[in-house]
Amino acid sequence: MDSESNRVEFKLELTDDLEKEVVAFLNYHEGGVIYFGIDKRGNVIGLQDIDAVQLKIKDRLKNNILPSCMGLFDVVSEKREGKNIIKLIIASGYEKPYYIKKRGMSEKGCFLRVGSAAEPMPVSMIEDLFSKRTRNSLGKIVSNRQNLSFQQLKIYYQEKGYEINDSFLENLDLYTPDHRFNYVAYLLADVNSVSIKVAKYAGKTKSDLIENEEYGYCSLIKATEQVLNKLEVENKTYTKITGKAKRLERKMINSRALREALINAMVHNDYTREVPPVVEIYSDRLSITSYGGLIPGLSREEFFAGRSMPRNRELMRVFKDLDLVEQLGSGIHRILEAYDTSVFKISENFLEICFPFEQDYLDSLEGGSIGGIKGSIKEGGAIGGAIGGAIGGAMDNLTDRQKEILELIIENNKISYRNIAKKIGINESAVLKHIGILKEKNIITRIGGTRGYWKINIEE
Repeated sequence: MDSESNRVEFKLELTDDLEKEVVAFLNYHEGGVIYFGIDKRGNVIGLQDIDAVQLKIKDRLKNNILPSCMGLFDVVSEKREGKNIIKLIIASGYEKPYYIKKRGMSEKGCFLRVGSAAEPMPVSMIEDLFSKRTRNSLGKIVSNRQNLSFQQLKIYYQEKGYEINDSFLENLDLYTPDHRFNYVAYLLADVNSVSIKVAKYAGKTKSDLIENEEYGYCSLIKATEQVLNKLEVENKTYTKITGKAKRLERKMINSRALREALINAMVHNDYTREVPPVVEIYSDRLSITSYGGLIPGLSREEFFAGRSMPRNRELMRVFKDLDLVEQLGSGIHRILEAYDTSVFKISENFLEICFPFEQDYLDSLEGGSIGGIKGSIKEGGAIGGAIGGAIGGAMDNLTDRQKEILELIIENNKISYRNIAKKIGINESAVLKHIGILKEKNIITRIGGTRGYWKINIEE
């Protein structure tokens, strides 16, 4: 094990200072992790009856810290060296300063992680953080509708084995302090006006919309499940042949990364402006855009390092309860296991994750279209008919991709392999293969070298 640090604390067992350590991490901009069953030197000792310890941790954090930190921590049991330990993951809170309830918002109740210790927070810092505390969090905004029902949400919880009792909605923090439904309740209700748009375009731009569907007007959980199902259908499987002639089944986008990106957008979207996430599918990529940009106080480096600071802790709590989120801060890591940081486009108000389709998948689309990439040299077309008549039966055996390439050559007989590849969205080696076929059929001939041109062999 590593030693204790600004983000890591070791505890041999559950002690009376649990709340103090957790408050310090909630107030720290990077959050942190507490391991139980490990001594201060990093030796794994283990715990007995870890289920009981986990329940005690959850109960104490739920009842002894303000503002509520439900949704900001995750309690996980692990095995190290064959022994049971507990890992308590704590996110940086969005409503600082956090404090121990019975000690109040004072130096005796507010703490901050400094080095490897929890230190009392100075009064000046307490006052400054309180003045900046987010007052427009979803939990504080009153829903414009109060006649809400939650049958869908209750069914999801029941399916996960939770008991639904009279305090169900209150336990999920769906009320404002004056006991009115808040905006989180509105988002999770059976009926609302929130929908997630999934738009599909024929090409690489928004000029040719071919499908525009909306998923929502229901519990955000149900809408999320509906969009996940839609993406599973859109994320097509193709067969890749390896050098050893092995057939591998692949997806055009890494399935795990795609799922994490959508969940991340749904949980961290800034719904206070009533702008929900949007999914857009192009001929060569799929993008998921959420509103709000990075959470204030979270840098790009911390974001890519997986530091968690949930914008909507109430939503995070529900998504975690229903196993849509596995561990705090794990989503970005899963995306970066399959893609590099270039798939993220972060601006002041928006966060877009753009997944390019696998090149092998694009290359496999012979004779068809990918979301509407269309060749215009086809049987019966103006160009296709003229060339087909002049060249004869050779055109009959060409794929649509080869007809696309031929059209580009007709439009510009000096076009390069690279530009052909860019225009139709395949790699240069695939272009070379198709041009080789066109040359073999004596449809085109290369005149000169790299500075030459293509000749179309139309018989007079």
